[in-house]
Amino acid sequence: MPGKTTRTDTRLIRAGHGAGRAAKTVGPAVQRGSTVLLPNAASLYPTDDRLTYGRQGLSAQFALQAALAELENAKAVTLYPSGLAALTGALLAILKTGDEVLVTDVIYKPTRRFCDHVLKRFGVTVRYFDPLQSPEELVGGASDAVRVILMESPGSLSFEMQDMTRVAELARARGILTIADNTWGAGYLYRPLDHGIDISVQALTKYVAGHSDVFMGCAATNSAKLARELEDGIHNLGWAVAGEEAYQVLRGLRTLPTRLTRHGESGLTVAAWLRERPEVVEVFHPALPGARGHDLWLRDFTGACGLFGFALQPAPDAAVDAFLDELSLFGLGFSWGGFESLAISCDTQLKVRKFHPDYGGPLIRLHIGLEDPQDLIADLALGLGAYAAHAG
Repeated sequence: MPGKTTRTDTRLIRAGHGAGRAAKTVGPAVQRGSTVLLPNAASLYPTDDRLTYGRQGLSAQFALQAALAELENAKAVTLYPSGLAALTGALLAILKTGDEVLVTDVIYKPTRRFCDHVLKRFGVTVRYFDPLQSPEELVGGASDAVRVILMESPGSLSFEMQDMTRVAELARARGILTIADNTWGAGYLYRPLDHGIDISVQALTKYVAGHSDVFMGCAATNSAKLARELEDGIHNLGWAVAGEEAYQVLRGLRTLPTRLTRHGESGLTVAAWLRERPEVVEVFHPALPGARGHDLWLRDFTGACGLFGFALQPAPDAAVDAFLDELSLFGLGFSWGGFESLAISCDTQLKVRKFHPDYGGPLIRLHIGLEDPQDLIADLALGLGAYAAHAG
């Protein structure tokens, strides 16, 4: 600290720069800083990856990256300010003009919007494929221009399962990269990198953060080349996440296994009850025995989360609205992965798809939170009663 020979204004600027002993706590320190002070002139322009600016990340961000690498069984993890940014960032990092990307038709709608309105504008061809197409047909029919196959299994609205392991195996033999949106699996129920997929992306906003109050995403890989491209993409586009938010996500990560177990068990309880209701045509939950995609789920996943869908018996839109409006424990909202239960109708979003399978009736998506499942069942029973009354 400057001595008394300097004036008060100078001493106030120079004082309080973290001198003294820092206590050891169970969580990392949260550093707030844009400027990183370097030890000498030679460090101003390093030739290695030395930290020179706060946007590269500080203590909490580095701690979160290390923990996510454990979760994903990855050698490198990059952080993004949202789940959508993680997907768009990964695509921008590895695609160039003239490339082609094959995208599952059940992809998260904002990702589809990016593909249609941004990638195409920069000369990247986007083609959507039926997630139920065989891996052999999908990869075998890919043109030489295909650089990436983007998958999401199960789909976040209709929950189709795709054999991503087989797709990754065939794609690698042809030099095609694979990306999985693994937000449903959360890096805990399913580890894409262990199944040969090149990049695992997830919205940390959902289950990892777990409290519906912070945005963040990540991309994980075991390829040194892809890790460098992802990192370069972060720097070139100027993305960064704040230390406080990284700390919040890391705090959520600590309880992820416990929360996911409860979400999964309660979700299956509610799904099994719905399957017996006369108002319900079919339940779309891959972890439910006998449901579509159950064999693939059983082979590759270690558990289930609380997100699934179901189709109601055909009825007017007014009946769907009556069902949703009758619910009191389920909030009406588009996110998921937090402690609260949510419900939405899906048919409006299905209209943008290239392939239009028949789900048997209006499609509803539920996120089962941490409430008592019997209370949620009672709430759904009231909603189904209102649906039947308006079905005509």
